Amino acid sequence: MTDSSNDEFDPSAPDHREIGREMVDDSTGLGSVMAHTYRGEIDRVGMWRQRLDETTTWAVTLIAAILTWAFSSTDNPHYLLLIGIVVVTIFLGIEASRYRDYDVFRSRARVIQENLFANALDPSQGTESHDWRAELSKDYRRPTLKVSLYEALANRLRSVYLPLLSVLLGAWIFRITAFAPRQDWLTTAEVARVPGIAVVAVVGVFYVALLGVTFWPHERHAKGEFREGDPDEWKETDR
Repeated sequence: MTDSSNDEFDPSAPDHREIGREMVDDSTGLGSVMAHTYRGEIDRVGMWRQRLDETTTWAVTLIAAILTWAFSSTDNPHYLLLIGIVVVTIFLGIEASRYRDYDVFRSRARVIQENLFANALDPSQGTESHDWRAELSKDYRRPTLKVSLYEALANRLRSVYLPLLSVLLGAWIFRITAFAPRQDWLTTAEVARVPGIAVVAVVGVFYVALLGVTFWPHERHAKGEFREGDPDEWKETDR
């Protein structure tokens, strides 16, 4: 393999990009460095994955506490559920920001998996990206976020937060209707001097916006890991 310090280094040349092929046959210095690099990236992926899970745990805990208190008595104000929606939305923003950082390290790990380790296991398939080494080098020199805040919000909404916010919405609707049957539900929905119709309108607009962010078609930039296929195919044998 040509030394990467050569002035004529071409990251798209086969003898430069397919270092995974040589890792199987020879113990190269670059291969050893990449193994340690991959270990470090996986460690950071796990750390940021844990931070995402912590935010979700706090959101679920908060929802459980709010639901318990809101339905413990008819005298407890319904707007506590609306406060819960606001707080969970704040958690959503925090988690979307963390997801953008998480995706940086996950993307690097996937580049190494696709182009180094996969090629080492089966060199006949070649590399996924001809200039993967140049791309990875560029990202190490100048790290950048790979996904927009909009895409991060959409991802976390689809994965976790839309169901959680839907639970709070359903609880709030039940709280102002069936849980207070002796009052008109618009009257029950009032918050201080704000009429019930205005409160319902604001909540409705907010959830329509959430659905728009979640399901509006957009180009995906996050580095995916899983593909559709037969889950048992890789376990099949000739027996």
